[in-house]
Amino acid sequence: MYESAMKNEALQTASAKKLRVPQTEGIKYAGSKLKIIPQILDIVEGLPVKNILDGFSGSTRVSQAFAKNGFVTTSNDVSVWSETFAKAYLLNKKDPKSYQSLIDHLNSLQGYEGWFSAHYGGTENKGQKHPFQLKNTQKLDAIRDEIDKLNLAEVDKAVALTSLILALDSVDNTLGHYAAYLSEWSPRSYKDLALKVPKLFINEQENSVMKSDIFETIGKEKFDLAYFDPPYGSNNEKMPPSRVRYNSYYHIWTSVIQNDKPLLFGKAARREDSRDEVAASVFEEFRKDENGHFIAMQAVRKLVKETKANYVLLSYSSGGRTTKEELYDILNTGGKLIKAKEIDYKKNVMANMRWTHEWVNSEGRHVEYLFLMQKQ
Repeated sequence: MYESAMKNEALQTASAKKLRVPQTEGIKYAGSKLKIIPQILDIVEGLPVKNILDGFSGSTRVSQAFAKNGFVTTSNDVSVWSETFAKAYLLNKKDPKSYQSLIDHLNSLQGYEGWFSAHYGGTENKGQKHPFQLKNTQKLDAIRDEIDKLNLAEVDKAVALTSLILALDSVDNTLGHYAAYLSEWSPRSYKDLALKVPKLFINEQENSVMKSDIFETIGKEKFDLAYFDPPYGSNNEKMPPSRVRYNSYYHIWTSVIQNDKPLLFGKAARREDSRDEVAASVFEEFRKDENGHFIAMQAVRKLVKETKANYVLLSYSSGGRTTKEELYDILNTGGKLIKAKEIDYKKNVMANMRWTHEWVNSEGRHVEYLFLMQKQ
């Protein structure tokens, strides 16, 4: 009885709190929710929630925003680089300044040609496309090997690796992903690789970091609110879903984190484990099942139904493979849709959505939707 009363009091306190839009940090990332964090927080504000799951955390910007607002945050993603970011930002309990000596030491190292330079470093005289200039992969080789030699504590190592990836992201020769590289060196690729202490914060609550299939995660825990932004995949039916999604887009970050020197293939020197045959997620599947339903949307239906949470907040992009009618039906499976918001990226505005059989964005605009449902 007492514990129940205390929990209700904590939830009421959380719901009454005015949420702020904090500064977050991350890599260039396909499907980043950076622009709609204000709208996400606007929907969450006022709800009686304390414990939140970010089920597909990616670059962890949304997780960072939840944690900075004092929510007990669980960040989950299947990517090892997402797990590393989450450990750095959500589990850190030190003064960020305490990491400066570590970062200074890593920056002071003399670069040399190792595995990363052999596969990803290029020069002006090389005709082949590369994601980084050789001078920067030489620093990468030295820094990455040193991080392992230092035998750092878990969060300290995550901070060092996060700093390294952020630094690499600022000197790359890409359009923001690593499935292809620019033929002419980008202006930023000429800059020297230099690590900085990430924009960390001291976490006062006990956050969690998970690297699991989302169905495993929702099977283990119950949350006050679960936020889902699944990787909905490509609209190009001729292209394997993994070809344009996260395992192939960010294969280099996996190699930087694991430092496992994997077998590579193709012009982009992708990891063998990012091949189309093994890398796709069910949420990226563009095909239909024998009943004519999109497999990806059936996975969303299962996700919403099986999640043990009082509220589910779902992001959905205008390019996704479903009709509004089908999505409305999915969102009312085992619960009740209580809010639906449309966000116009160009206008940066949020409006209440009207339900029709067609999408509101009939003009072909790039629109994001946020759906809030209350579970029964």
